[in-house]
Amino acid sequence: MAATIVVCPRRGAALPAAALPALRAAARVLAVPELEAGTAAGAEDWDGTDPAALPADTVLLVAAGHPAAEQNPAPVPPPVGHGVLDAVAVMDRLRSPGGCPWDAEQTHESLLRYLVEECYELYQSIEDGDRTELREELGDVLLQVLFHARVATEHPDSAFGIDDVATGLVDKLVGRHPHVFAAGEAVATAADQDRRWDELKRAEKQRESSVDGVATAQPAVALAAKLASRTAKAGLPAELLPDGGGPGERLFGLAAAVQLGGGDPEAALRTAARAFDARVRAAEKAAAADGKDPHALTADDWRRYWNTP
Repeated sequence: MAATIVVCPRRGAALPAAALPALRAAARVLAVPELEAGTAAGAEDWDGTDPAALPADTVLLVAAGHPAAEQNPAPVPPPVGHGVLDAVAVMDRLRSPGGCPWDAEQTHESLLRYLVEECYELYQSIEDGDRTELREELGDVLLQVLFHARVATEHPDSAFGIDDVATGLVDKLVGRHPHVFAAGEAVATAADQDRRWDELKRAEKQRESSVDGVATAQPAVALAAKLASRTAKAGLPAELLPDGGGPGERLFGLAAAVQLGGGDPEAALRTAARAFDARVRAAEKAAAADGKDPHALTADDWRRYWNTP
């Protein structure tokens, strides 16, 4: 004799679909007080009785993280992604009247710098192989998506929300993977899928140029690489790429050569820059260990400490 425990998202915003059969068959449904009213509608308040002592035809609704969730060896868990519902609810609370004044004042434009910063911090956590930072930075990037989607609900002319964003993404992924979600088309390799993705994207976007859709606000090396890649796929001869004597043309040519050779010029330059950064710091640290002011090193000092391990 024991109740079936159904674990809802932490803030109780939804019921897991897997719990529906148990709920339909239940003679009695109980819920912990902290669940949202809509989720616990029709349920009785749980008085704390040990779930193991409750009849087997009883269902107990608890939030993820509640101690009772651990008492059933096989509880009905919330669906994967339930934490995103919690995040959406928190973002809505922060933005709504009575929430946070700072969050309420933000616009798409004021949030731009945070979007760029968080993406670079995520990039660095991946470069560093830091799994703890990776998890945190993914959350920070997700926050930017949720924040912009919440701000978008207030637009007077073309409002949309997080569900519109997610639905649009689902439609895009399904539409561009017919070999997975529809019968009659096969893709054998990743290269085939890359080519097919481009074909489907061109048809979907009705693009007039091979470089339509390239984000010109991205870092210049990455931009040059993307333009070189797009035009190469369109059949542009390599000799038509920028090849003048100016620094911009030379940098573009180098980035294009790396990209078309199968490399990633942005990543290569970042790797070199970060290695240089580490070497500078090591030399300064070695000089400081010898009693020198690392902010007042001479050229000879730099040479002396440059190869310090």
